[in-house]
Amino acid sequence: QVQLVESGGGLVQAGGSLRLSCAASGLTFSRYVMGWFRQAPGKEREFVADISRSGQYTYYTDAVKGRLTISRDNAKNSVSLQMNSLKPEDTAVYYCAAKEGEFDFTAYRPSSKYEYWGQGTQVTVSS
Repeated sequence: QVQLVESGGGLVQAGGSLRLSCAASGLTFSRYVMGWFRQAPGKEREFVADISRSGQYTYYTDAVKGRLTISRDNAKNSVSLQMNSLKPEDTAVYYCAAKEGEFDFTAYRPSSKYEYWGQGTQVTVSS
C-alpha cells in the first residue's frame, strides 16, 4: 500500500520560511517523479513544483520561482519543499504527489498525471 505523508505545515508571517516534508512508503521511490501541489480555499488544486527521479531536474510554477525549492533524498524515500519569502497568497493546503515514469519537460503538468497523493498539510501565511 502506497502512502505519502506530509509534514511541516503551519502558521507563519509574511516573509517567513517553512520546510515541508513528504515521507513515502510502499513504492520504489526512485522510479517516481515527485511533485507538490496546493489548493487554496475556493480554488482548484494547482501545480507548485516537481523533481525528476534522480533529482537532477526540477520545474516550478512561475509564482514560486526563486522562493521555493524542491529536493529529494532517494535513500530516505523523502521529498521536501523549502519555502522562503512566503506571501499571504501562498496560503493553501499543500499536497505531495507521485507519478511513475519520465520527467515532463513541457509546461503542462496536470494533477491527473499523478497516481498517488498525500493527505495534505496546511500552510497559512499571515500578512
